[in-house]
Amino acid sequence: MAGILWETEHGGGTRNRTEVHGFAGLIQDHKANSTPAQPRIVGTTLGGFRWSLCMPKIVKEWSLKDLKSASPGVHFVGGVGGLTLHIKPANKPGVRPPASWVLRVYVGAKRRNLGLGPYPEISLAEARRRALEVRNLCAQGVDPMHHKHEKRLKVEVHKSPDVTFKQIADQYLATHAVNYRNAKHSQQWLSSLRNYAYSDLGDIAVSDVTAEQILKVLKPIWETKTETAKRLQGRIEKIFDLAVASGLRETNPARWKNYLSLRLPAPGRIAEVKHYPSLPYQALPQFMQALSGRSGMGARALEFLILTAVRSGSVRQARWPEIDFHAREWRIPSQHTKTKTGVHRVPLTDQMIRLLRSLPRTLDQPLIFPSPSGKMLSDMALNSLMRKMRASGDLWEDAVPHGFRSTFRVWAAETTAYPAELAELCLMHSVGSSVYRAYQRSDLFEKRRDIMRDWNDAVFKRSEKVIAFA
Repeated sequence: MAGILWETEHGGGTRNRTEVHGFAGLIQDHKANSTPAQPRIVGTTLGGFRWSLCMPKIVKEWSLKDLKSASPGVHFVGGVGGLTLHIKPANKPGVRPPASWVLRVYVGAKRRNLGLGPYPEISLAEARRRALEVRNLCAQGVDPMHHKHEKRLKVEVHKSPDVTFKQIADQYLATHAVNYRNAKHSQQWLSSLRNYAYSDLGDIAVSDVTAEQILKVLKPIWETKTETAKRLQGRIEKIFDLAVASGLRETNPARWKNYLSLRLPAPGRIAEVKHYPSLPYQALPQFMQALSGRSGMGARALEFLILTAVRSGSVRQARWPEIDFHAREWRIPSQHTKTKTGVHRVPLTDQMIRLLRSLPRTLDQPLIFPSPSGKMLSDMALNSLMRKMRASGDLWEDAVPHGFRSTFRVWAAETTAYPAELAELCLMHSVGSSVYRAYQRSDLFEKRRDIMRDWNDAVFKRSEKVIAFA
C-alpha cells in the first residue's frame, strides 16, 4: 500500500520522518503531534521502498559570469534542483581555486551528495545535463551509483585501453584529409604534432592524458612561437574531440574556452599581429618596369599575380584550359582556390591577354607557368624572386607576393570610387552575411571588368592627381 513520507523539523535541527497512509492520515497524525513545527512532504513509499519527492529551493540560474566571480564555498547554481558548485580556498595567491560539481539528491529516504566532476573541466551546461540525467534516474527508482558502475563495466568491455594519443591523431588526420586546402596544409598539421606533441603525448593512452601534460607541451612555445602554439592547441583540441566522440574519454583536456584559456595568457595580448609586407601602390609602376626586365617563368607568374590580384596558389596552378580568350575570362576551379566555394571568374584585361599570349605553349604542358622541370612552380619561387630583386636594388623595401593583394585593396579604397564590395569580390573574399549571400548570388563579373581595367592601367603608369581649386 502506498504511503506519504513527511518530515518535521524540531528545535536544535533534529528531524523526524513519519509514514502515513493517505492525506487524512497525514492530517490526523499532525494534529496528534504536540509540536508547532510544520511538516513538509518529502516523498512517498511504495512496495517497501521510499522514493524522494524532495523539492529543492528555487534559485536564480547562474551564468558563466557568475561562475567566474564566485567565492569559496558551496553555491546552488540553479537550472536543476540540488546542483551545487563546491569551491575550496585557493592553495596559492593568483592560482584558480579547486572546484567541483556536486548534486544533492534523495535516493529513497537517504540524501546523497553525488560528484559530477571538476570545474571548469566540466562546463556549467554539461553539469546541468549530468544532474538532470541523475535526477531522472532517481525518479525511476534507479540508484545512480549502481547505474554508473554498470555503465562503466559495459564501457570497459568495449573500450580498448591501448589507444594512444598518436593513434587517435592518425585517425583524425586520415578522416579529415579531404578538408585540407592542399598537401602543404596537411603536412603542417603533421609536422606540428611531430615537433611538439608526440614526444610528450604520443605513446600515452588517450584516456590518461591530463591538462597538465598538454600545458607542458604548450607553455615552452606559448610566448616565443605564439601563432604556432595556438594552432597546435587547436589541433590537439580537435583530436581530443574525436576521442570523446569515440567514447575513449568523457572530457576534452585541451578545450580552450573557459578551460585552458584560464591557464594561459590570451594569444592576442602577447603576440603582435604581423601583416604581409606590401609595396605602396604609388611605387608599383617602377617595380613593374624592373620586373618586366627579368626573364624566367617566375617573373611572368609574378606579373600575372599582380595584374589579377589573386593568390599565389591559383596562379601557380593555372592551366591553359581555364583561359577563355574569346570571353576574356579566367575560370579558376574551386579546388585551386583557398575557400573552395565554387569557380571564381577573373576578367582578362588587355595587359593580361598580352602577357598570356607571349608565353610558350605546348600540347604536352597544361600549366601556364611551369617550372624549368615542367612541374608546378613551388610556393617559394615567387618569394625567392622578390628577395633577389630586393638584394639587387630593384625592390627598395620589404614586400612579399601576397602583399600585392593589399596593394590592390588600398589603391581601390584611396584612388577610386568603386564600392568596397566590388574590391572584395576581386580578392575572392566573402561579402556580407550568409543571409545576404543567399540572396545576392551574382559575382558582379561585368562590373569587375571596369575595376580590373583601371587597376592594370595604374600598375603600368603613374596616374596624375587632379587637384581641385575652389
